[in-house]
Amino acid sequence: MKLKMSYVLAALLAGGVGFWMWSGDVVVGGRSDGENAARPLAERPESRKDAPFKVKVREMTATDRINVLDIRGITEAHAKVTVRAETTGRIIERPAREGTVVAMDDPLCVLDRGTREARVLEAQAQLTQARIDLEAAAQLSSKGFTAENRVTALRAGFDAATARLREAELELERTIIRAPISGVVESPMAKVGDHLSIGSACGTIVDTDPMIAIGQVSEASISLIQVGMPAEVNLITGHTPQGKVRYVAPAADPNTRTFRVEIEFPNADGLARDGTTALTRLPLRAEKAHKISPAILTLNDAGRVGLRVLAEDNTAKFVPVTILGGESDGVWVSGLPEVVRVIVVGQDFVGDGQTVEPVTEVAEAAQ
Repeated sequence: MKLKMSYVLAALLAGGVGFWMWSGDVVVGGRSDGENAARPLAERPESRKDAPFKVKVREMTATDRINVLDIRGITEAHAKVTVRAETTGRIIERPAREGTVVAMDDPLCVLDRGTREARVLEAQAQLTQARIDLEAAAQLSSKGFTAENRVTALRAGFDAATARLREAELELERTIIRAPISGVVESPMAKVGDHLSIGSACGTIVDTDPMIAIGQVSEASISLIQVGMPAEVNLITGHTPQGKVRYVAPAADPNTRTFRVEIEFPNADGLARDGTTALTRLPLRAEKAHKISPAILTLNDAGRVGLRVLAEDNTAKFVPVTILGGESDGVWVSGLPEVVRVIVVGQDFVGDGQTVEPVTEVAEAAQ
């Protein structure tokens, strides 16, 4: 009897569950199916699957960027002359010292004159005798007492005596070796007591005002440089003098395919020294460009660098850009419209032609 009662209870329970399910009143997430059906379609949870992808957008406007060409190189003195002896002799005096500033024609080394003074006196005497003989012959010739060809011969002798005197005087002058330019005397110099032969060095003079900054420019950029362009030279010492381009090589170096460029700048204070590292910056013409954070750059399927921008209908589009240069607060790029809306967050999750929901940075901040 008890077993039959269990069958009856089970049948009644199964019948009740079946009737509840047949009634269709199903509760989802705490709401009945009737309540869920009463909500608008846009508010239903499953309808959000079709909503546009949200991206953060920033409106950018191009600004003038002064393009700067950097040229790395070294400094070079305006002139560097090794002063050599033009005659032989022993140094008996050295008026100049290493590191001192000398002017043009200042004496550097003085050689022993030897017999040069005597040769000058001898040449002067020969010239005087030749002059007397010529004048006497000329007077006799005018009176018809001597032949005209004798006067011609004596005149030739007078000219030769004049030349010998000048040669002896020059030889005497060469015993004083003088500075051909103004500048600083470089070490080392010949010492007192040294014997110099023709061509031996007495010393070297370096003229560092003005100074020259030398660099090499690639063939892709050489067309942007012209003689007379202003330039800024950044020396390794921290000094930044202003100068201008004075020379652009007409032919490239056959080994490096680069062109030599020289920038001249004043150096009256002597702060720039010969052979130091220098970075020359040449400002080129201004151009429109955008400064962006490198974090918003992306790549397309072809591996080209660019940005994702928004069209007027809020569709995403990839625009390739050219990186012009970098600074501490961003990079400069070209290739974008003057005013453009750039996707700064979410650019890697949308494709070309995809409609998105833009969220500007101003609206986000207000939210």
